[in-house]
Parts: sequence; C-alpha cells; structure tokens
Amino acid sequence: MGVLDHISDMFDCSSEHSKHKRRKQLQTVEIKVKMDCEGCERKVRRSVEGMKGVSSVTVEPKQHKLTVVGYVDPEKVVARVAHRTGKKAEIWPYVPYDVVAHPYAQGVYDKKAPAGYVRRDDYQSNQLARASSTEVRYTTAFSDENPAACVVM
Repeated sequence: MGVLDHISDMFDCSSEHSKHKRRKQLQTVEIKVKMDCEGCERKVRRSVEGMKGVSSVTVEPKQHKLTVVGYVDPEKVVARVAHRTGKKAEIWPYVPYDVVAHPYAQGVYDKKAPAGYVRRDDYQSNQLARASSTEVRYTTAFSDENPAACVVM
C-alpha cells in the first residue's frame, strides 16, 4: 500500500470503518450441470455470462461441464447457475486419472465419470491406511500359518 493510499484512508469521511475489501483472485471454476440439448446449453451459458467479474464461459455439453474464468466466488457461481436454470449444479467432482495415486480405491471409481477422469476423493488417504506394526504382530501371533504362534488357543 502506497503512502498516498494510506493518507487518503486516514482522511476518508465516507464511512466509519474504512477497511479494504479483499480482492478476489482470478479463478477457473468448473461446474457439473446436466445439459441435454442446445437450449439447455444456451440457458446455462446465459445464466453466468452477465455475472460481475466473469471473463469467459466455456460449455462442454457432452461432459455436462461448465467452465467459468474470472474474478468470482465459486460458491456464488454454483448458486447462480442452480437458481437461474433450475438444474442441479455442483463443483466439478472429477480429476484426471493420472493425478490420483490409487484410482480404483473404494469410493473413487465412478461409472458416470467422463473418459480419463475419476471422482475427486479428499478422504482417500484414510481408506488406504496400512496396518500398523502392532496390528500386524497381534494378527500374526494368533495365525494358523505361523509355526511360532500362541499354543494357548
């Protein structure tokens, strides 16, 4: 912040609590919206074109995907699409297949995902947890395959 900005803020009489608004960053928001025909595509495109801060809008009807680039809040874009079109809208739930470490883990594989994509899974690492060494010792201590296993059983 420059010196002139600081001085102008000190002498600003427009409001009592003169705080700077946090500027939004340029973002790419990908949204999943079901589109069946060209009319749906046009309706979805027009729902966000007039929104403040939107730079470009791309619609991919075969993937049911809407991409919005601009200085926007992702939640507001999703809410506006859902309100203006009357369709269910959600943040794009898929990531490219190459990005996921274990794409066939439980909850990740989705038959509805477009080709080359798998479902985004934030809690995937919890499902793929390895057994700790103490768990392994207890399970092998009472195993039938272990010749030195406990004979008490």
